[in-house]
Amino acid sequence: MNIVAEIKREVRALLNGSRGSHDWEHTERVYRLALHIGKKEGALIEIITLSALLHDIGRSCEAESRGKVCHAEKGAEMAAHLLKKYDLNQKKIDEIIHCIETHRFRNNKHPESLEAQVLFDADKLDSIGAVGIGRAFLFAGEVGAKLHNKNVDILNTKSYSEEDTAYREYMVKLRYIKDRMCTNEGKRLAFERHMFMENFFIRLNQEVDGIL
Repeated sequence: MNIVAEIKREVRALLNGSRGSHDWEHTERVYRLALHIGKKEGALIEIITLSALLHDIGRSCEAESRGKVCHAEKGAEMAAHLLKKYDLNQKKIDEIIHCIETHRFRNNKHPESLEAQVLFDADKLDSIGAVGIGRAFLFAGEVGAKLHNKNVDILNTKSYSEEDTAYREYMVKLRYIKDRMCTNEGKRLAFERHMFMENFFIRLNQEVDGIL
């Protein structure tokens, strides 16, 4: 049995109909980034492969609950059940579960293993740079947010509201990502993507103000 092919099939089915900001294409990008970083860092490719493919299978539960359910925790629970069907020992399953439950930026669980750090970095890289900007605006549209809210008091805004704009996401999360990266390759890639993203939002503010 080709476990990777089977997992891909199952994940695609689970993500069918998902919002564009966290769909199968996002999973594919994270998968490719994780393989790239993992090879550079000398991580276990089997663990990275399976955890990257499974990392967001709990996302629909978080979306439906409007943020009340943690998709990383739910995804880890779902993955533990799913992986029991395959010929994997419990140690590998535990390693994959750790990667999934610690990949989220907004939680108190930290990636301890190299493989978990690789997945964390790969997932975060897809939220910054050109792709990250596109995803931030896409997510804002999905929750009915405004185009831009430069002058809003960010501390008094809420996620999944009309104020949950791409700029809010940049202010509360995306601009800090480069400083949270775990691996050397992740840090290198994050710096380049961060600079592009920072310049974009500077330009956006200028255009909104009528300066450019």
